[in-house]
Amino acid sequence: MSSESYIRRPNRPLQVYAIVFLIVLYVPVLFIPLFSFNDSIYVRFPLEGFTVKWYVELFHREAVWNAFMNSVKVGAVVSVLSTALGIFGAKAITRYRFPGRGPLVGFIMLPLVVPLIIFGVALLVLFSQMGVPLSLYTVTIGHMIVCLPFSIATLLPRFEGFDPSLEEASADLGENAWWTFWRVTLPMVFPGVIASLMLCFTVSFDEFIMAFFLTGTQPTLPMYIWGQLRFPQEFPSVLALSSFIIAASFAIVFVGLWINRGAHVSTIKGD
Repeated sequence: MSSESYIRRPNRPLQVYAIVFLIVLYVPVLFIPLFSFNDSIYVRFPLEGFTVKWYVELFHREAVWNAFMNSVKVGAVVSVLSTALGIFGAKAITRYRFPGRGPLVGFIMLPLVVPLIIFGVALLVLFSQMGVPLSLYTVTIGHMIVCLPFSIATLLPRFEGFDPSLEEASADLGENAWWTFWRVTLPMVFPGVIASLMLCFTVSFDEFIMAFFLTGTQPTLPMYIWGQLRFPQEFPSVLALSSFIIAASFAIVFVGLWINRGAHVSTIKGD
C-alpha cells in the first residue's frame, strides 16, 4: 500500500468523534432559537405555539439597547487596542530572538489557560486598592487581558509566512522603519489584522466573567442578560436576544477565519 493511499484513506473513528463532538457542542445551542419562538414563558416540549412577539418586545426596551451599546463600545475599543498590541507582539515574536522570549510568550498566552475568574478577582482587588471606580473603562482593561492572546495567536501565522526580505528591500530603497511597516508589512498581514479585529470584538462582546467583577453602573449586554434571568417572565425575551447574539457571533467569527485562511492559502500558492 502506497503512502499516498494510506494518507487519503478516511479515518472512521476520527470522523465519528468529530460528529459526536459537534452534536454535543452545538445541539444544545440550537435549542435557544427554537424556544425563542415558543408562545409561552416556560421552556418545555411540546411547544405551545409559534410567535415572534418576544423579538418585537426587544425593540421597545431601552435598557437592552443601552447595554448593547455599552458592549459595542467596549468591544470596538478592545478589538482595536488588542489588535494594535498584537501586531507588534507577533512581529517581535517572529522577527527577534531575545533572552526570556519563551517565558514571555507563555506569560502573554496565560489567559488562555488560567480561569478568568482568577483574573477577574485579581483586577477587582487591584482597582479597589488603587481607588479606581468600576466602569466601562475597567471592563475594557479586563477584556484586553482576555483578547490580547487571541490577537497574537491569530496574527502569528501571518507574520511567520511573511518574507522578511521584503522589509529588507524596502530599507535598502531608503524607507525608514515606520514607512516600511506601513507600506510593506501591514498590507501583507492585513487579512490577519481583520480577522483579529473581528475575533477580539466577538470575544469581548460575549465575555461575562470579567464583566461580572469589573462592571459598575453601566452593564454590558451579557450582564444585562444575567440580571434578567431572575425574572421568569423575562426569560423568553432573553432567549430572543441570545439568538441574535449567537447568530451575529457565529457570522463574525466565521467571516474572520475565512478571511484569514483564504489569505493564508493564497500566500502559500503565490510562494
